[in-house]
Amino acid sequence: MAVDRRQWPADDETKPAPPGLDRIQALINTVELPDGADRLADPADAGPWLRDNGLLAAGADVDETDLRFLREVREAFRALVVHNAGGPEPSVEELAPLRTVVASGAAHAELGDDGQVRLAAAGDSVRDRLIELVLVMRDAQRDGTWPLLKACANDECRWAFYDRSRNHGGTWCSMSTCGNKLKNREFRARRRGSR
Repeated sequence: MAVDRRQWPADDETKPAPPGLDRIQALINTVELPDGADRLADPADAGPWLRDNGLLAAGADVDETDLRFLREVREAFRALVVHNAGGPEPSVEELAPLRTVVASGAAHAELGDDGQVRLAAAGDSVRDRLIELVLVMRDAQRDGTWPLLKACANDECRWAFYDRSRNHGGTWCSMSTCGNKLKNREFRARRRGSR
């Protein structure tokens, strides 16, 4: 069954990251945890999304092996944004897919008509183009925007959001859903503990 792209939650992101970094956010948010729909589960569903997000060239194909690797890369990025939100540092195993991207990826420089230099993937496959996301992460680490891409503190959610709060202390993807749910859970636990 094909996923209706018009109704995907990440298409109407309420806390979007700045351009560039929004590509990593979109990748992380291709699945609704813990057991929701996954845009990267089937090549027919994933292909259009990958093309729309610059991770697959027009006319290039994606297969189950590519999607399995892409899901591993997605979870490596999720581990990093969980850490950005105050969670544990990613393990060596969690970062292994990104290390594979770095070790095998190749980029070339392009000079635009406006004089801006852009680094782009040297190939057209999904695996080739993932290096662009690593370059986005590097740029965001340099300009200070990387730590503001966070994962929701709700362990059942882990949706990636961009923290635009004044003190950069954002915790939840949405206060009205995850925030209230966790605050109510903590309140009930405190009440049970005081009896």
